[in-house]
Amino acid sequence: MAKLYFRYGAMGSSKSANAIMVVYNYKERNQTAVLLKPVSDNRDGEQINVSRCGLSMECKYAETFLNQSDEEISKYDCIVIDEAQFLTKAQVETLVHIADDLNIPVICYGLRADFQGKLFEGSLYLLSWADTIEEIKTICWCGKKATCNARIGPDGKIVREGPQFLLGGNDTYIPLCRKHFRSGQTKEE
Repeated sequence: MAKLYFRYGAMGSSKSANAIMVVYNYKERNQTAVLLKPVSDNRDGEQINVSRCGLSMECKYAETFLNQSDEEISKYDCIVIDEAQFLTKAQVETLVHIADDLNIPVICYGLRADFQGKLFEGSLYLLSWADTIEEIKTICWCGKKATCNARIGPDGKIVREGPQFLLGGNDTYIPLCRKHFRSGQTKEE
């Protein structure tokens, strides 16, 4: 029986690189895998997924793909989704259907919580319903495990208020351990 996986980590933990590598591994074994991302993630252009370390791969939009018929979805051996925190409850329910009823493994990569420490909708339901939950680790500037995603402003200080959804890279977000997230210390002083 196929499983629904949720692999989460803080910013910079190589989630996108891992997603790209999984799809590559399936294709290298002559199997059909598809990489999905939300339409709202347009940082690197349309229908392309790019990791911070420079790996890139064409992808499809999750919203469009998940609205296809079971017959169309069944053509794939594996579904891989990056930025899965932005999925809706209904989309996660569709992923459960794909794993349980179509017997296709679904591997989701995303953040667990936002810059305020609040769960994203997609992450909430993936944490609730995934068969396997795995943490992808990265480190804070101090060397401890980073579990928090800090949004930083132009002044280098942590931003504590604002919209949950704000696209950005290393100039906008940094991974921090809980201690430094709480204290607001973004670098060694």
